[in-house]
Amino acid sequence: MRTVRFGIIGCGMMGREFASAAARWLHLPEMTVRPEIVAICNRTLSAPKIAWFRENVPTIEQVTSDYRKLLDNPKVEAVYIAVPHNLHEEFYVAALAAGKHLMGEKPFGIDRKASDAILAAVRKHPECFVRCASQFMFFPAVQRIGRMIEAGAFGRIIEVNAGFLHCSDLNPQKPINWKRMVEYNGVYGSMGDLGSHACTVPLRAGWVPRNVRAVLSNIVRQRPDGQSGMAPCETWDNAALLCETEDPASGSVFPLTLRIERIAPGEKNNWYVEIMGTKASVKYSLKETNTLRLLEYAPGGEQSWQRIDTGHEVTFPSITAGISQFGLCDAILQMWAAFLYELETAATPVRFAGCVTPEESALWHRLFTAALESQATGTTVSLAKDTRIRDKVKRGQAH
Repeated sequence: MRTVRFGIIGCGMMGREFASAAARWLHLPEMTVRPEIVAICNRTLSAPKIAWFRENVPTIEQVTSDYRKLLDNPKVEAVYIAVPHNLHEEFYVAALAAGKHLMGEKPFGIDRKASDAILAAVRKHPECFVRCASQFMFFPAVQRIGRMIEAGAFGRIIEVNAGFLHCSDLNPQKPINWKRMVEYNGVYGSMGDLGSHACTVPLRAGWVPRNVRAVLSNIVRQRPDGQSGMAPCETWDNAALLCETEDPASGSVFPLTLRIERIAPGEKNNWYVEIMGTKASVKYSLKETNTLRLLEYAPGGEQSWQRIDTGHEVTFPSITAGISQFGLCDAILQMWAAFLYELETAATPVRFAGCVTPEESALWHRLFTAALESQATGTTVSLAKDTRIRDKVKRGQAH
């Protein structure tokens, strides 16, 4: 089995999730490639998270607070970079210049300018394999939805709704953190952090928006600063995007609605997608992780929703029984399997079993930039001029 030696830059929640996935690689008996974490980098080496890595990942040989030293390490073949959005351009471009394969966190740049710079670096270094983390596409129900899209099972698309809803920011006493600060999170607000997840299934399907009318809300305008004072909270809390979108399979045009909310009362971590078609419709939400709601329709027949309980029905086979429940840690493991499988074979088993591409991330940057303009002007903003990347994604060539 081939071993790909990784460095992790940013040892927070998602860095630890990757370490956990790498430790559970024995769950994937048919993989011919595996990750090994040999280096970590974090701004503060005294943080408890560093002790956690030292205690739980015995393969680590390098611990540094300077990402450049990690990139200079010849033993590191690939990197996972999970840092605040304002550092994406600098770190991602440097990783590619160092010849490292890259899994980066969304939104792949703090803004469109940063996104364009990262995409230019990707094109400059075709020898580097580059993808963006997005685990929700790997839940079994979503993989089934992907297979239905590939098979044309929905008929003519009537409408698509997708989103990501959080509730924790409803508490006005929650202290401010970097995701509520423009200088670190960027002007997209919730769109940059949550919206990229909402875009994954529509963009992989080739449903690229032609235009957008956006309504953005800054609901809690200041938060405790952790020093007995208050700090301005200038990022957008919630975003509602209505897009006119074309289905490349049929040429039909339909509404795509995206809801991206940090203040959604009663929600925890609810990623969802709904597709309504003339032959079939589906509804899926993380509220019911292992349940797919399906309506299949024949002319003159009944219109009734089925409830299908999905099990551990994964693209990359696992030792876990197929009848078992599936959870977030399993989705992260499948995402990393997809990354290494495609790195090793230069292909994906099926269209929806590949990680998000740089081209797909560039499209959500164009969408979110247009949404900001729509909010500022109160108008519908066209995205039609971005034809090269858009057409590549619509043809399914960007994965």
